Amino acid sequence: MSTLALSPPRTGRDLIDPGLFARLTTRLATDHPDLADMAERVVDQTFAFLATAATSAIPLRPSRTIDYGWHIALMYTRDYADFCQRAAGRFLDHVPDDDPARDRPVNVCALGTTVVAMRQAGYEVDADLWGHAADCNGKCSQCYQGCHDDPREV
Repeated sequence: MSTLALSPPRTGRDLIDPGLFARLTTRLATDHPDLADMAERVVDQTFAFLATAATSAIPLRPSRTIDYGWHIALMYTRDYADFCQRAAGRFLDHVPDDDPARDRPVNVCALGTTVVAMRQAGYEVDADLWGHAADCNGKCSQCYQGCHDDPREV
C-alpha cells in the first residue's frame, strides 16, 4: 500500500530573495515599532497574500496588519514590480479605499474569503495576523459582520 505524501504549505518568504526579505522586515520594524516583534511574519503573510491575489478570480483583501506589509513592499518599487511580474504577469496595484463614508471595521467575512483562498493556494496562514477571519470556512453564515447574507437582521 502506497502512502500519498502531502507537500507542506508554502510560505510567502520563499517567494522573494532572502536579502529583500531581510530589508523589508527591517524597514517594517523601523517604520512600525509596534510590529517589530512580528515583522518577519507580516512580510511572509504579505507575499503569500499577494501571490494568492495575483491568481485569484475574485478580489481579495489584506488584513490591516498585512496592509502595512504591502505598503512597505511598495516602497521597494523595482523589487515589488519584479515580484508582481513573476507572480501575476502584471503590476498588482494597491488601491486604497479612503472614502470616509466607508470608514468601518474590516469585514471579517471578506477577510475569510482571502484566508480560504490562501489556504487553497497552499500557503500557511498565520491566524494571529488575520484575526477572526482565520476561523472562517469561506461561508458568511453566523459571522454578523455586515455581509450581504449575514443571518442577523439589522
